[in-house]
Amino acid sequence: MIAVWQKRGPAAYSLLPAALLFSLVVSLRRRAYRAGWLKSVRLPVPVVVVGNIAAGGAGKTPLALSLVRELAARGRHPGIVSRGYGGSGTGVREVLAGDSAGLVGDEPLLLKTRAGCPVFVGRDRVAAAQALLARYPACDIVVSDDGLQHYRLARDVEIAVVDARMLANSWMLPAGPLREPMARLASVDAVVKNGAADVAVGGVPVFDMRVEGTRFVCLDAPEHSRGAADFAGGRLHAVAGIGVPQRFFAHLAALGLRCETHAFPDHHRYVAADLDFVGDAVLATEKDGVKLRGLSPLPVWVLPVDARIEPDLATFVMEKVNGRPPA
Repeated sequence: MIAVWQKRGPAAYSLLPAALLFSLVVSLRRRAYRAGWLKSVRLPVPVVVVGNIAAGGAGKTPLALSLVRELAARGRHPGIVSRGYGGSGTGVREVLAGDSAGLVGDEPLLLKTRAGCPVFVGRDRVAAAQALLARYPACDIVVSDDGLQHYRLARDVEIAVVDARMLANSWMLPAGPLREPMARLASVDAVVKNGAADVAVGGVPVFDMRVEGTRFVCLDAPEHSRGAADFAGGRLHAVAGIGVPQRFFAHLAALGLRCETHAFPDHHRYVAADLDFVGDAVLATEKDGVKLRGLSPLPVWVLPVDARIEPDLATFVMEKVNGRPPA
């Protein structure tokens, strides 16, 4: 999170003219889609968008992963589309298990590894979703990881993830972190609070999310796992290149682990020099783990996490899509 966004100070005020211009563009664009001047494309299957109204990560990917798994458990055949942020690939492509994060993006590769369903990436989410459905005609629901502002893809359910950090000073970019105004939350179908976010959304169902994970998996030998107690007494390094690195470090501390912490920018492309540590082990998030293979002289252990959402978000989504009129 950029420091200027944390409060309404002189630096933020100096950016207000640009923020007002950005806000105007955002408003006109949304109005153009609502009026039909810009066309949205409706798919033959329901679309669920998981996104947020601010720049930076808020927990969208763990939520999308949880939702896809729960939908599959209820008999649906989901597929995932994502922009593929951080990847160098162009156009639309399917994410395969052997792909590199540098090609398809770290989050899509993580989703492919854990979701057990087709994942397609592309800046044009409509084209990505159409390619997915053409390749996997049994897919009967599409989950868009991010894309709340990608209005060209018509959606049946909008889920906005919020956390206290992302709201910050509640101003629009670049004076604050918001890609859309706070009032946008009143128009989504559900708000999911990741942590103690204090947000009033007037009549929109609110769900609470917590992220859980206690066992580490060896990056080079996934069949081996360890609990926190197995690292006792070791010299540990924790790396995180996610939206809120401190969230991962706090999680490790809550498990009783003392680590030397190393924070990197979100979607950071690691090189060997980043991991040139002296110690016993490197602990990392799953999102970082897909980019760390072969870079560290120390063993790397990643921490898989699962999102727990209360009340039952998947049931809420199923009720929404089951009432969807035919395409």
